[in-house]
Amino acid sequence: MTALPELLGKIAECQACASSLPHAPRPVLRASTRSRILLAGQAPGSRVHQSGIPWDDASGRRLREWLGVDEAVFYNEDCFAIVPMGFCYPGTGANGDLPPRPECRRLWHPQLLPLLTDVRLVLAVGAYAQAYHLPDRKATLTETVAGWREYLPRRMPLPHPSPRNRLWLSRHRWFEEELLPELKLRVAAALES
Repeated sequence: MTALPELLGKIAECQACASSLPHAPRPVLRASTRSRILLAGQAPGSRVHQSGIPWDDASGRRLREWLGVDEAVFYNEDCFAIVPMGFCYPGTGANGDLPPRPECRRLWHPQLLPLLTDVRLVLAVGAYAQAYHLPDRKATLTETVAGWREYLPRRMPLPHPSPRNRLWLSRHRWFEEELLPELKLRVAAALES
């Protein structure tokens, strides 16, 4: 089995989907063998591609509010492994960012995830992460997130925290009133244990 630092080095040099990307590959992820929470999202956006820092945008600010953590905790690899479904910015389509490239999931996830042996909570953010991490998910993202209690204690589905999802959040008040308080408790407990 490959050691995590060696594997992360290989991922950083990956060119598997270079011909399908609008820019040169720049894999963005973070992980430690001591990570307590696995944060699985979709793929970096254009701003994150530029900075190389995961969730370095408005979505990341909202996500940290949801989790009840500051940047120091969020970017501490012993606290959070940030492993999106696609590691590079996939480009933009007619309705926003394109889906994550499938190469990362096939090439790297089967090698990487088993090395994260201290993970106590998996947060599946968005439909692509839920499809991978929640094989028992519901038919829609809304149904999956609404059924969040069924995935406890180890997993929690979340919608994407993008500002574009304001309408979804306003239509589903239970998310803020019921799920978010439990999410903050679960995150705090995972980080303390």
